[in-house]
Amino acid sequence: MNTNWEPGARLFFVLFVSLLVGSCKSASTGTSNDEPDVRTPVTVTNVSHMSLNEYIELNATSAFLQQNFVKSNLNGYIQQSNIKYGDYVHRGQVLFVLKTKEARAIGNAVNQLDSSFDFSGVNVIRSGASGYVMQLNHQAGDYVQDGEQLAAISDSKSFMFVMNVPYEDKPYVSVGKQVQVILPDNEQLAGIISSSMPMVDSVTQTQSYSIKVNAPHTIPQNLIARVKILKTSVNDAQTLPRPSVLSDETQTNNWVMQLINDSTAVKVPVKTGIEKGDTIQILSPQFSNDTKILSAGNYGLSDTASVIVKLASDSTKGAK
Repeated sequence: MNTNWEPGARLFFVLFVSLLVGSCKSASTGTSNDEPDVRTPVTVTNVSHMSLNEYIELNATSAFLQQNFVKSNLNGYIQQSNIKYGDYVHRGQVLFVLKTKEARAIGNAVNQLDSSFDFSGVNVIRSGASGYVMQLNHQAGDYVQDGEQLAAISDSKSFMFVMNVPYEDKPYVSVGKQVQVILPDNEQLAGIISSSMPMVDSVTQTQSYSIKVNAPHTIPQNLIARVKILKTSVNDAQTLPRPSVLSDETQTNNWVMQLINDSTAVKVPVKTGIEKGDTIQILSPQFSNDTKILSAGNYGLSDTASVIVKLASDSTKGAK
């Protein structure tokens, strides 16, 4: 190849190459400037302050803790029975009239022999407490022996709800604490924990507590209700809507996306507390009231993301 060029041809070649390289750079620069600035549309919110309460819910069963057993005090026959199963009886009410077998055998023969000898052989059995007839073991005409059970009367004063508390929840339950008892028909009753059993079930590791309620009507035995027990109460809690708080797959790490300027959001780790419905307490860090936190469009954003804030009117138009 002949490289002995004329000076004019060599200059022309150099200029041609320079123009070609410059045009390539210009084309490359023009392409990068034409790339669009991708920004995620988001909505923002601010922290709120409110009172939050956290409860635990346990089941409780209604029961009469004490029963009065009505027993015969002689060997004889039931001459009269004044109660039926399920009846409500009052303290001192006559339940049974008994007559000894001797009196039934000889009748009034003794009184006929000696009128001053008042012998009837009849004995009256009265109720020792007010309550419902839970058992009725005999009826009129039955022969009973001394000490034999005739009926069982529930003591209405001993009506309680019995609640089995897991031992790990024991710090939140104490005698004298007020609780809320919710019946299956959603009726709510105020209750107070009145006593506890000094033992734990070996299988379930639960401890029994009794709850006294002031019900305006009769509650049947063996009714299962829910008991709400206050666990934690915060008067001035820093809160955010649930969609603003993000977490990883294990639900151990939580964060929010904070707007630091008009178009940039950064990831801020947070520590959460009480959760109530769509509201979550933020324990740390403490945000100012004018801090803007992403509430929608925040899912999947990187640590530093370009965003565009949608106004409320924009979201309303989109809904329409």
